[in-house]
Order: sequence, then C-alpha cells, then structure tokens
Amino acid sequence: MPAAYFVWAAAVFDFFDGFAARMLKVSSPIGKELDSLADMVSFGLLPSLVMYKMLMGVSNSNWVPFVAFLIAVGAALRLAIFNVDETQSDSFKGLNTPSNTLFITSLPLLGSSLSTWVQTEWVLLGITIIFSWLMVSPIRFFAFKFKNFSWGDNKIRFTFLAASVLLLVIFQVSAIPFIILLYIASSLLDGLVGFEKK
Repeated sequence: MPAAYFVWAAAVFDFFDGFAARMLKVSSPIGKELDSLADMVSFGLLPSLVMYKMLMGVSNSNWVPFVAFLIAVGAALRLAIFNVDETQSDSFKGLNTPSNTLFITSLPLLGSSLSTWVQTEWVLLGITIIFSWLMVSPIRFFAFKFKNFSWGDNKIRFTFLAASVLLLVIFQVSAIPFIILLYIASSLLDGLVGFEKK
C-alpha cells in the first residue's frame, strides 16, 4: 500500500523538522502553526481515509465507514491540546498523532492470517474508537527526548528501542502495529510503576 510509505516518510520528517528548526534557529510561532496544519493532513486526514477504505471493504452499511473520520477529529483535538499545553515537554498527554498513524496505516500490510482477523468490521470500528480516544486521553506517553543518555533516566526508552529493533528484524513491516502496541503498553506500565526517575 504506497500511501502507507508516504505517511511513514511524513512521520520521519515530522520527527526531524523541529530539531532542524532549533539547530538553525529559525523557529517561529507561524512555523508551529504550519507544522500542526501539516500534521493534521498527514496524521489526521490520511489515516482516516485509510481506515475509511478498510471499512468500506468489510461493511455492508453505507454510513459505518464514515466512523473512520473520528480519527481526524481526535487528531485535530490532540494537536490543538498539544499547542496550548506547556506540560508536554518530557512526555505526551494522549497518544501522539504519528504513533496513531503508524498503527493504522500498517494494518493493511499485516500477513494474510492476521490481516483477515484484523480487517473485520467490528475490529476496525473498535480500533477507530479506542485510538481516537487515546489521542485525547489524559494518559501519559513517554517522549523520545533525551536530556542525557544514562540508563537510569532512560530505561523505558532504551528498552523500547531495543525491543522495537528486534521486532523489526524478525517480522519486518508486519512488526509496526505491534511496536505501537508495545509503546502504549510500556507507557501505561511506566505510569503505574515508574521506570524512570521522577
């Protein structure tokens, strides 16, 4: 599915654009707003369209596929909250939109047996509703912002990255949705037991 690869490229550029702006000292308020607008298209509208197409393929209803656009609504709210919430420096409040997009756009690329199970109407609707809620939820998700590279301050990040690389080596593209689920589970576990120093 070529659309998935273009969206993943957008996620890579999204990761580095803020870094480049800070390095070149060209960040500005208008740049922040343009970044959110681009994110809304790449990580709000496009994953909604991918989910819409998947639902169209399995639903007998004319209106059920439109539930997919809850993803765009959740992404818009998530991005708006991020722009005004100054507490999201070391972690995210709610699932970040690139992670949500990576999960949804990788579903069509799963192996045939998993894809058959996942791409059913009720499973896809459940994913749409749960992930739309996760984006605007109060749950804290760890961010990949390293203040230093010590093990004590970054246990959760290093462990997650090592597990993700291992999954990618073994399962390749099919590993992506499981990596996002691992990210969600790791963040929930970190919130409960606190791997990192507070």
